[in-house]
Amino acid sequence: MDRMTEDGSVVLVPVGVVHSPLDEKSNNIPFQSFVSDVEGTIEMGEEYEEGLDGIDGFSHLTIIYYLHKNRKSKLRTVPLLEKEERGIFGTRSPSRPNHIGVSTVKLLSRDGRILKVKGLDMFDGTPVLDIKPYVPKVDLVKGVDNKWLVNKLDEIDSMDEAQRESIQKHLRDE
Repeated sequence: MDRMTEDGSVVLVPVGVVHSPLDEKSNNIPFQSFVSDVEGTIEMGEEYEEGLDGIDGFSHLTIIYYLHKNRKSKLRTVPLLEKEERGIFGTRSPSRPNHIGVSTVKLLSRDGRILKVKGLDMFDGTPVLDIKPYVPKVDLVKGVDNKWLVNKLDEIDSMDEAQRESIQKHLRDE
C-alpha cells in the first residue's frame, strides 16, 4: 500500500502489471491510447482481486501507471510536431518529474484478476498504480480550450508512413 515517508516522499506500490506486445524494440508504438488498437492484459495482484468486483460493468477504464522505461526528467521539451519548447506540464511528454502515465482503455473482458483490454500504449511489464472506471459524465469536461493540440492530432491522422516514422523517432528520443 502507499505511504508518505517522514521526509515527505510518496511511496506507491503497484496493484498490477501490464502484459503487452509493446517493448522498446516495437516499430509502431502508439503515442496515446486513443489511437491504439493494441490488445493485452492487465494482471492484478492477488490481494487486489476483490477490488475488481463491479468493474465489468464499465466499457472503458482509466489506467494510472508508472513509466518504468523512461528515466528522463525534463521541465521543458519540444512537443510532437512543434518547433518551440514548452513547459513539461503543458505537454503530454512521458519525460516528467514523476513518470506517471494515464491512459484510457476499452475493457474487453475480465477473468478473475486478469483484465483483457484494447487501446494499450504501455510497454510490457508496466507497473499499474491504480484503475478507475471511465465515466463520461464525470471525466469528460465540456468547454475545454485545446484547439492547437486537436489540430496537431488531426494532422497526425492524415500523415503518410514516412511522416509517422518521424513521430516514432521523436517518441524514442523523448
